[in-house]
Amino acid sequence: MLNVHNLTVSFAGSDLFSGITFKLNKGDRIGLIGKNGAGKSTLLKVISKDIESSGGTMAFDKDIRIGFLRQDIDFVAGRTILEEAYQAFDEIKKLEVKLDEINAELAERTDYESEYYHDLMVAVNEVTHRYELLGGYNYKGNTEKILQGLGFQREDFGKLTDTFSGGWRMRIELAKLLLQNNDILLLDEPTNHLDIESIIWLENFLKNYSGAVVLVSHDKMFLDNVTNRTIEISLGQIYDYKKPYSQFLLLRGEIKEKQLQAQKNQEKEIKATQQLIDKFRAKANKASMAQSLIKKLDKVERIEVDNDDNAVMNVRFQISKEPGKIVVEAEDLSKSYGDKHVLENVDLLIERNSKIAFVGQNGQGKSTLAKILVGEIEYGGHLKLGHNVEIGYFAQNQSEYLEPEQTVLEIMEEAATDSNRARVRDMLGAFLFSGEAVDKKAKVLSGGERNRLALCKLLLSPFNVLIMDEPTNHLDIASKNVLKEALKKFNGTLILVSHDRDFLQGLSTTVYGFKDKVIKEYLGDIDYFLEQHKIENLREAEKRTVVEKKPDNAKKEAHKLSREEEKQLKRLKNQLSKIENQIDAVEKEILEMDAALAEDYEKTSAEPDFFENYKQKKNKVEELMEEWSEIEEKVANCS
Repeated sequence: MLNVHNLTVSFAGSDLFSGITFKLNKGDRIGLIGKNGAGKSTLLKVISKDIESSGGTMAFDKDIRIGFLRQDIDFVAGRTILEEAYQAFDEIKKLEVKLDEINAELAERTDYESEYYHDLMVAVNEVTHRYELLGGYNYKGNTEKILQGLGFQREDFGKLTDTFSGGWRMRIELAKLLLQNNDILLLDEPTNHLDIESIIWLENFLKNYSGAVVLVSHDKMFLDNVTNRTIEISLGQIYDYKKPYSQFLLLRGEIKEKQLQAQKNQEKEIKATQQLIDKFRAKANKASMAQSLIKKLDKVERIEVDNDDNAVMNVRFQISKEPGKIVVEAEDLSKSYGDKHVLENVDLLIERNSKIAFVGQNGQGKSTLAKILVGEIEYGGHLKLGHNVEIGYFAQNQSEYLEPEQTVLEIMEEAATDSNRARVRDMLGAFLFSGEAVDKKAKVLSGGERNRLALCKLLLSPFNVLIMDEPTNHLDIASKNVLKEALKKFNGTLILVSHDRDFLQGLSTTVYGFKDKVIKEYLGDIDYFLEQHKIENLREAEKRTVVEKKPDNAKKEAHKLSREEEKQLKRLKNQLSKIENQIDAVEKEILEMDAALAEDYEKTSAEPDFFENYKQKKNKVEELMEEWSEIEEKVANCS
């Protein structure tokens, strides 16, 4: 599909990357990884022909279609969500117009025997055939299905795109790309604006995608679940392995270990040869032998070890003072935006040292509640912060909290106090802002740089309660790992709003699920929440099925079960019980594997076929859940 050879991109005389060569084949689902600024988004722009390379070649198959999810999008004002999504079907829309024109003309004409009328009939058949071939009779249904998969409600379809935030407009753009059936799909951070449910839906969609996918993501679980190949850009070079991310890391480590050992052995041989040369040089009868050894040494190809960019943030969160036992107490909290009610009658009690995750679909009130807790927006009801509570807040949209014309250093110095102003430059260095980087204006910072600056600025103020709204957006994987470790060691109260499942694992002991203006508490981690949420969704689907199957007077009309029907019902219930036990057993094994990974990642992940077994168990749970749902529906129909 695509051959990239010796590709180079330079800015201001300096190579961002050089000599990159790889092939893209049908069925490849590539995770393009690397630190912020390594050139991942730039490579996508080169492949999509948005920008030109500085050198090298790209050879595409004939008539190849490329879809690119860019970070910056521009919609035409005045279109509804459905109208904008339908733009994915440019040819189908044109054929609809043509069909309307031909049919209108046929309706007006009466010269049925004329050659022109015959030509119109031929044209309508040809256009109809092409329309059907392109999926003209199915595209509206497919559009609604994908929009709903990405989190839109049916009542949203008629609303103007102008009324939605940038994150939701990004979802519309993603829907258009998924509907176009491109040969190559380029996705730049597709999960940044998606909630957990939509991410899981997108994973399943991409796993069955017929073309090739190249995606930039810092979501490790998303990469592992979707990709079958990893390309890392590091220090201007690429490392290409036909493995998903976690397996790539293991293989990359093994290869580097072998390179180091081979380099060490070679250096020993070179040192021994050099000693012989020095010894023979001093003797006239051995001079020719010394020259021979020199020539041999010159021909030796030195073994090089792959360079790694190991620069990472240095983060440590400390509590300012010990707060009271109750940190937050809320009663009857409500919040509306115009006619839209986001939160209603919310009661909340958060105790000291709680580790809480806010999870749910976008627009359900997670960020709203976070802003209420920090006093940023007005609300209805009662809210009381506990004794000695000091809140540190990391906002989701950092661009609104950083003065664009100020430099990195000016932003920090303005936020500093007399006690920490002298440490500002050292703190910036710990967050990878050193040298000329401190003189960059906020408006030119990348998303990752902006997040790092916001984290650094956060440490200037005292806090014992830390509220973080999507802190991992735009952070590379290395930075996310550092942040996660720092939060694990934080001794205060932590409230995390996040859609990153891998990041949340091990950070929270309680999950608050936001849905339909109600907050439900789950006393467990993110894996427990996802497990319970999946079962709840299945139950809701089963209830809807029962309602559809049985009218209001169903009890009156229900006939008494025959003996054979009772036997059948008993068999089905036994099958249900058996499957539920199987699900519990497999999920227990998965939890044990997760615990083993958390305790000793290197040792556990080095076991043969570990990740393959892990994936098989995950797939087994999904299969059992589907089987459970089918049998549960049969039970409902028999009852």
